[in-house]
Amino acid sequence: MNESGISVVVENLVKRFGDFTAVDHLSFETRRGEIFGFLGPNGAGKSTMIRMLCGLLKPTSGRATVAGFDVAREPEAVRQSIGYMSQKFSLYADLRVIENLRFFAGLYNVPRDVLADRIRSAVEMAGLSEHENEIVANLAGGWKQRLALGCAVLHRPPILFLDEPTSGVDPLSRRLFWDLIHQMAGEGVTVFVTTHYMDEAEYCNRLAMIDRGRLVALGTPTELKQRALKGDLLTVECEPLGHALEIMQTAPGVLDAAVFGDALHVVVKSAEAAFSVLPYYLTEHDVRCKRIAAIRPSLEDVFVALTAGTRESAREQPSP
Repeated sequence: MNESGISVVVENLVKRFGDFTAVDHLSFETRRGEIFGFLGPNGAGKSTMIRMLCGLLKPTSGRATVAGFDVAREPEAVRQSIGYMSQKFSLYADLRVIENLRFFAGLYNVPRDVLADRIRSAVEMAGLSEHENEIVANLAGGWKQRLALGCAVLHRPPILFLDEPTSGVDPLSRRLFWDLIHQMAGEGVTVFVTTHYMDEAEYCNRLAMIDRGRLVALGTPTELKQRALKGDLLTVECEPLGHALEIMQTAPGVLDAAVFGDALHVVVKSAEAAFSVLPYYLTEHDVRCKRIAAIRPSLEDVFVALTAGTRESAREQPSP
């Protein structure tokens, strides 16, 4: 780790597969002990970025360093300096808990004199005390994920990469998993985590939002909420919802609208003006308005607002 505390540096990084650009000139830095979230929909380029930073995939162009090592020129040194948990469950399902831990300890060259303590810590982390001899295939999803995390940190890496770590895990297990992440960050570990769960992104210190391989925003969750929306945010409960969304796009004072659950989230120039105008406008267009209220933006609102412009620009670009 360098003296400045910067653990990951990404400079104009690009990854292409033939004519397809999966990662498009991304640049950012992460700091020691930071939980850095990489947020975006499926197919946005998150996993491709993770694999490049782990030294598993060579960049097409640009540069990245992890723990001071160049990912293109020193991939083996990078892999020895990180912990990595892949999007798909990566342990051996037909082996026992203890056998998986011993295997990964050997893979990471964990010294013999600390091996017993490291394995005991990993078992406790996973909540599997007295279950060391359980076949991994028989474990619940949350236990499997915590065990995979325990295996990834057996060698005490300064940087941890987690690729969609809670995908398919129940809400309670997700919360417990994030408690472990915060514990490790508090001990100085840099945690780089990709997710498409907007509520999970709230747990990160900083976020990089990407769409179609491009960086659309970078900052803390609070910063992104404060600067992303150019007006006031309303929730509008109305029906029929699909027709209401179409009508809302032409309503006076409306900047943007999207479906959120069984309501619309609507960005307006002024909430006060909208309260007096929108109910009548919707009624005139055969939409029954049940409730309108001002709300605080969520990260999902922020992401929708930030990506709407980039997607519109992409549609306007002429075909090659």
